Formats: sequence, structure tokens, C-alpha cells
Amino acid sequence: KIRLPCTMKRRTENIRINIKEIKVALGCGCVGQAVLSRGAHGGPMTVSVGFAVAVTMAVYVSGGVSGGHINPAVSLAMCVTGRLKWTKLPIYILAQFLGAFVGAAAVFGIYYDAFMDYSNGTLEVTGPNATAHIFATYPAPYLSLTNGFADQVMSTAVLLLAIFAIFDSKNNGVPKGLEPIAVGLLIIVLTCSLGMNSGCAMNPARDLGPRLFTAIAGWGMEVFTAGNNWWWVPIVAPMLGGVLGAVTYIVFIEIHHPDTQSGEENDIHDKYELTNME
Repeated sequence: KIRLPCTMKRRTENIRINIKEIKVALGCGCVGQAVLSRGAHGGPMTVSVGFAVAVTMAVYVSGGVSGGHINPAVSLAMCVTGRLKWTKLPIYILAQFLGAFVGAAAVFGIYYDAFMDYSNGTLEVTGPNATAHIFATYPAPYLSLTNGFADQVMSTAVLLLAIFAIFDSKNNGVPKGLEPIAVGLLIIVLTCSLGMNSGCAMNPARDLGPRLFTAIAGWGMEVFTAGNNWWWVPIVAPMLGGVLGAVTYIVFIEIHHPDTQSGEENDIHDKYELTNME
């Protein structure tokens, strides 16, 4: 099972905020570099890989202290499945949102001159010089709210289903210490396969925190009305999808693991180990 956090001390909450800040700063920084350079210093693949590595590093740094929670959808799914106390959920989510907000502010500060040069001093949400999508997700012009909601539910469900499998010691578990790398690879395949519609947020904190920052920093309230009032979809849909994916894994996989005795474990390992298939 996924390790549960062991403390709620103030220093731990500060670490969670700082790690989320690092993840958003590095991830949104990848988007900013690609957009503000007009493709000269990045593109879809650098954004996909960069965000995935940012997640990997964040989980590595915070995993031993807080369990590596950098996504409210993950935290909620852990609560629903009994892996995290409900009393800790508000603290986790608050830290995640605050960290995402600060991370967005860091990206804006580092690239401030580039923002001003890119759009001649005007911070736009839509149009050829739009920059708000550096921080939060916005739907493609063709995407309806219904289709976008389904997109986010499915992508987050797959995310949580795979995360539960990665950390399931009774499944074909990832070697200890390599779990964050597996999570990073998972993010890459999800963004490469399900990112076209709306950027594959899968994380309410990663989306709402930076969106709030852009509203305050100069983009205005259009960040909430753009895309037919899209803003609520990457908040609600990932929470639902995360619970769906976690419950699906438990119902269809986890509860069906055989109860093995110590002497039987090697036989089962040999049976399913691909390297033994000749």
C-alpha cells in the first residue's frame, strides 16, 4: 500500500508547500519557455517531459516526509480508500493550492521581462499573444464542457489506477526507490495521449492555484470566464476521476490478490516474471 504521512507538524506542511511550489515552477516554467520563445526553446514534448520530471523530483523530495502528495485528487482518493485520515485532507489540499500559487508567482517573476516583450506589456487570456495558458489549462476551441469533463475524469482515473498499481507491493511492484520515476513516465504517456483537448491538468491545485494568481497579476477575471467558464472543470472532474480510478483498482485488482505464504511467493513471482518466458 501507499505509505501514509506520519506527521502533521508545521515543518511538514511547509515542506509540502515548498515542494508544490517547485513542481509548478518547473512545470509551468517549461510551458513559459516554449510559449514566450515562440517555439524556439521548447514545444509539446519538452513541456510533457519537463512537467513529468518536475512531478518525479517533487515526489522524490517529499515522499519520505508527507507521502509525496502534490495533487488533491490523489489525497481525496487516499481518504476514500482508507489510506489517509480525513482530518488531514484539508491541510494537504491547502498546502497544495498555496504551493501552486507561489510556484506560478515564481515563474511570472523569473520571466517578467519576457512576458512584457512577448505581448507588448499586455497580459492576454485569448488571442495570438495569449499567455494565461502558461499557468492554467484552457479548452481547445472545439471542446465542449461535457467532453472536457469526461476527458478530465478519464485521464485522472487512469492516473490514480496506475499510481495504485505502482505502489502495490502485491502486484508487479516497482523496485523501491524507483516509484517516482514510474509516476513520471505515467505523466508523460498521459500528456502525450490525452493532452490535446485541454492540457491534461488532472490536478485541481496545479490548475486553480496558478489561475488565481493570473487573475490577480493582471490577466483579470477573464481567466474564469474563458472557454465557456471552463475553470471549474479541472477542479471537479479530477476529484471524481481520482476516486473512480482508485476504487476501480481496488475492486478489480487489489482485492483479488491471492493470500500467499512465504514459501509460495517465489513460485508466483516465477510464474509472472517475463524474463522467465522462453
